Amino acid sequence: MTKHDPAKSVPSQIDADAVDAEATADAPVTTAHGAYAIAALVALVAGVAIGTVAGPQVPAVVAPYLPIAVVAAIDAVFGGVRALLDGIFDAKVFVVSFVFNVLVAALIVWLGDQLGVGTQLSTAIVVVLGIRIFGNATALRRRLFGA
Repeated sequence: MTKHDPAKSVPSQIDADAVDAEATADAPVTTAHGAYAIAALVALVAGVAIGTVAGPQVPAVVAPYLPIAVVAAIDAVFGGVRALLDGIFDAKVFVVSFVFNVLVAALIVWLGDQLGVGTQLSTAIVVVLGIRIFGNATALRRRLFGA
């Protein structure tokens, strides 16, 4: 009877998936991804330009929630760009993350307003999301510039 040698055993599916994930993470951003990134950047610049020229009026009911929603959206975008560069971007996850971050941040601000501590909770949200944004920015800097 032969002894079983674990070193010579067939690698499991998990090992194969890990190797595929490592290869994908080291792969450069493809042309299709680059085209999407350029389209998103153009849409962002166009939106900022239209918003600056049009000067929309924000209703007073929505005004406390808008800055927090913008910060939550920026967090989701930075996370999406990081995932894209790491080769693990999934559009469904990005959209869910984007919407969920904005809704949870707005819910926390609303709850703070109801409890009379809206300013403190808004500050807490900005701090937490700011930490996440700078963490993602650091990862992007390392990925893009190797520094």
